[in-house]
Amino acid sequence: MDEVVGVQTRPERIVIESFDTEFGRLHARSCKLIETTPPAVLYGHSKADIDSASVGVFVLRSAGVVEQTCGGISSNLWDDPFEWTLPETLSTSARVIEYLGEVEETRKHAFACFSRDEDLLKKIATPSGEMRPLISVLLDTLVRALGFQGRAMAQQATVSRDLLSDRQA
Repeated sequence: MDEVVGVQTRPERIVIESFDTEFGRLHARSCKLIETTPPAVLYGHSKADIDSASVGVFVLRSAGVVEQTCGGISSNLWDDPFEWTLPETLSTSARVIEYLGEVEETRKHAFACFSRDEDLLKKIATPSGEMRPLISVLLDTLVRALGFQGRAMAQQATVSRDLLSDRQA
């Protein structure tokens, strides 16, 4: 007897799952970056660029972008996490990792609101008052967060190189 099997047994979530994977990777890389950055240089600068932000600051900015967007999506609170992500508040690697975990939970909560890829076409009001499709907001958030993370990685490499050259001198 031939059975007819539906093409789909659950809603389409290909794009949602792709975003979920990429944001998960962003989180994992940020955690690893903090774990591999010596505590003494977490908020230190390279000799070459005194004015640039530190590894810790760039990681916090990356996470803050995600937190702001996902908080806005899930609860319509588009608070800028600047005040509670200051280096003075998150002064140790352990505290930064804890904060990154909170951001990841906020992101997962926001993503739980999406049942199908079609949901990403819905428009939401952004802090500027502009109505934008969710997919555009998520893509912009991912790109901005990756940009800050990339700067953190570059800063870590530079500071590590400076430490190595100081030890050899």
